[in-house]
Amino acid sequence: MKQAFVRAYAAHRDGRLDDAERDYRATLAADPAHVDALHLLGVLRHQQGQHAEAVALVRRAADLRPDDAALQLNLGNALKAMGKLEGAIERFRNALTLAPTFALAHYNLGNAYAALGRHEDALFSFSHAVRLQPADAASHNNLGNALHALGRHAEAVESFRMALRLHPGHAGAHNNLGMALNALDDHEGAIEQFRAALALQPRFVAAQFNLANTLDATGRHDEAITAFEAVLALQPRLAPALLGLGNALAARNRHEEASPALERAVGIDPKFALAWLALGTTRHALGRHETALRAFGEALRVRPDLAAAHFNRALVWLTLGDFRRGLPEYEWRLDPASRRGASPAATDNDATQTAASPARWNGEPLAGRTLLVQAEQGFGDTLQFMRFVPLLAQREPGARIVFEVQPPLLPLVAPMAADWRVTVVARGGARPRAALHCPLLSLPLALGTTFDTLPGPAPGLAAPPAYRRKRRGSLGGQAKRKIGLAWSGRIQRNENRALPLAALEPLFALDGIDWIVLQPELDAADAAALDRHPCRRRIHRPGKPLSDFADTAAVIERLDAVVSVDTSIAHLAGSLGCPLWLMLPFAADWRWFAGTDDSPWYPRARLVRQPRPGAWADVVERIARALRA
Repeated sequence: MKQAFVRAYAAHRDGRLDDAERDYRATLAADPAHVDALHLLGVLRHQQGQHAEAVALVRRAADLRPDDAALQLNLGNALKAMGKLEGAIERFRNALTLAPTFALAHYNLGNAYAALGRHEDALFSFSHAVRLQPADAASHNNLGNALHALGRHAEAVESFRMALRLHPGHAGAHNNLGMALNALDDHEGAIEQFRAALALQPRFVAAQFNLANTLDATGRHDEAITAFEAVLALQPRLAPALLGLGNALAARNRHEEASPALERAVGIDPKFALAWLALGTTRHALGRHETALRAFGEALRVRPDLAAAHFNRALVWLTLGDFRRGLPEYEWRLDPASRRGASPAATDNDATQTAASPARWNGEPLAGRTLLVQAEQGFGDTLQFMRFVPLLAQREPGARIVFEVQPPLLPLVAPMAADWRVTVVARGGARPRAALHCPLLSLPLALGTTFDTLPGPAPGLAAPPAYRRKRRGSLGGQAKRKIGLAWSGRIQRNENRALPLAALEPLFALDGIDWIVLQPELDAADAAALDRHPCRRRIHRPGKPLSDFADTAAVIERLDAVVSVDTSIAHLAGSLGCPLWLMLPFAADWRWFAGTDDSPWYPRARLVRQPRPGAWADVVERIARALRA
């Protein structure tokens, strides 16, 4: 019997598991209570993935020798492999009761706690493991994981770096360090660590996936596409990687390529709400409105509270002019989890108002109370939607309406608001006490607006006399026609709403037109290109910088027309009644609707849409032909 056990142990140590099992069983046939044979045969079966049998064998050994910490440890390991984590924790604790300095028991107990999401307990156990075996890289790595899970990312970084000092080839520690650096917004450092992990283990799927996500999140979409494709070469059915690939392609306006990846993602996992959401936004970007609505519906079937799906479904309905369904759903834009984020909070910054922020108004009679209407989103949104404020004042003649706008709009809005009997204040300044508040873009819903009842631009909008006097001099040039021009929004450009300057060459080539640059900001490259442009004598910037929107309005009032992308300049020109050629992307914002060249918002606007994504040259050429005529 002893000789059979010795042979079994030697075979087990050498990795000859079949030989080891035969001799362990021979030993037990002769002595069913042989503790070491029971124990080691249980370990062997655990190694072979036969965890239930392993538990039975090691439990018999532990019952026979209850004071052996190693038996308690290995019984815990087998239970953990079966998913019986609470039982495993009990056995690891038993081991530590018998041997309080048993480092491996502390380590395995930490792993069991981590698997249950009990990260504080895991941190305690891994801290003991590190203290007892300070040269063990795995203990430092797992301590870092616990710290990271608890949001203690800087401490986690130190633990991962210690693991790597002890074991420079620890690919997992490189990957985990990258995740902690990402949490600290050190994305370049994170990318470096993910690449280091992949240099050690080229087929490390998690590191490749984390690298792809980080590249995409930092705007390096082309690199992200390559990285996601590498993930999918290793795991073709990994739905999150298909979602990432689809999002990266969509960020590069490659929606036709994004759609198949996203369709595969939802095919693999029909309950993947974020993939349905991304598929809906991609179909919307391709003008496939009905299929986009179906995708958003599937996302909401899986996750009824998914704010971004509600919000994006609203955009489709509103694009189609369906205000009945679109406006209520558009309120989801105010949820912080929606794609665009929340509108500015209704903070109480008036020294005379100490109560809580005013309650939300939803259209009920005001009965003489004060209502605060707050501008939200961008300047163009305020210019477009402020038309609802005088309607509100007319409907509620006994109420006091306070309209809060962005400071650069105050000089333009305040004079006409006085005619509406509306008080205008600047965001960030003092405001009167108000019982109720309403975001500006929620007024159409509160007032019961439909597509057919959209009001015209705000009445009375004009540049104040002082600004007209300021701009009384020449705008530059001697041409018969002077046309304003804006080809991008702010310098942080949205590719969907900005043209490269070179795309405007057909306009600059037209005779008889002086072009007046209305963009308040020019990046260095565009400014330099205009300074050396062959037509620079017919491309002018206002002699005095445009200080605010009243100043810009004074310039626009002296122009024959404006050509602009979808930016605040376009809304200002449209609101002033200036002829407007609006250059729109293929997937334009909802407020320009679909299938029309006219705008109910601005009667003198002409909408010129891309015939396909990215086709700005076609847009510019159509406008050039119109101006030639």
